[in-house]
Amino acid sequence: MAALKERGRRKIREGVVISDRMNKTRAIRVFRRIRHPLYGKVRTHRSSLYMHDETNESHQGDWVEVMETRPLSRLKRWRLVRILRKAAVSHVEKK
Repeated sequence: MAALKERGRRKIREGVVISDRMNKTRAIRVFRRIRHPLYGKVRTHRSSLYMHDETNESHQGDWVEVMETRPLSRLKRWRLVRILRKAAVSHVEKK
């Protein structure tokens, strides 16, 4: 019997939703703190990710946890795991 290949661990990130205008897709901003290798100064790097939100439950300003997944579209490679903290101001539906 051949040994089963163990699936690699998927990356998990936390970030804030910066756009909820798309259906089932959210843009989030992820922050990383990096120490410069020579000078030791700590810098904050930010990057934007697109995540899949099947039920459209997250909204702008929410802190969310996302997990890496297979490519779902040209830019979407992450999916929503859970909402860590809702935004302070409730989301108002635009008409």
